Amino acid sequence: MTRRELLASGFAAAGAALTAQGKTMAESRTIRASVDHLLLGARDLDEGIAWLYARTGVKAQPGGSHPGVGTRNALVSLGGRQYLEIIAPDPAQSEFNFNIDVRKLSAPRLVTWAVSTSDVDAAVAAVRRHGLEVFGPRDGSRARPDGSVLEWRSAGVKASFAEPDVDPVPFFIEWASNSRHPSVDAPAGCRLVDLAIAGPDPVRLKALLASLSLDATVTKAAHARLTATLDTPKGRVMLE
Repeated sequence: MTRRELLASGFAAAGAALTAQGKTMAESRTIRASVDHLLLGARDLDEGIAWLYARTGVKAQPGGSHPGVGTRNALVSLGGRQYLEIIAPDPAQSEFNFNIDVRKLSAPRLVTWAVSTSDVDAAVAAVRRHGLEVFGPRDGSRARPDGSVLEWRSAGVKASFAEPDVDPVPFFIEWASNSRHPSVDAPAGCRLVDLAIAGPDPVRLKALLASLSLDATVTKAAHARLTATLDTPKGRVMLE
């Protein structure tokens, strides 16, 4: 399954009433705590690695390619079970099927994010109880440079908030028990402090996130935007 399918648009109409239907704040997870990984899009992987290194002082480590998607990545740990994935076109693949065309980015930027779950089936069932459409769960895997294979299951929510270069709605990911989480051996030194979300319709976007049991403050902006605040060897840095 491609990420285009996973994160395809088409959000079923849902208003602010979703907030009342969602879990209470005590049951919900904050945005920062729920992050599994952030995706930083770049038109070229080496350029993305250099760009991030110049700002944070941490050099991302190549993680491997996504066959059939047309992308490859490099990773930086964000502390705990969280990491940043630089995702860029893979010149060894002839087709490009990633849902956001990172090839057209003028500079690296945050394009979307993933929420960690220990039971993706249960997460999907909860989302569907709110009347939302979901892609998945589907199996996924990636061969690491050392030859080991990572496996996971993921599912995405159909949403209409995506723009050409950013999707503020996360997808769910459940890592296989026999797969080492990418944060374990990715270069360390950075820590995620906060993830801020903005968009043209903050009330509706906040309601959608609440239906995913995510407690978020969403601000108004002309375009969808993700902003991550990191503690790094070069001090506090904000990535958009």
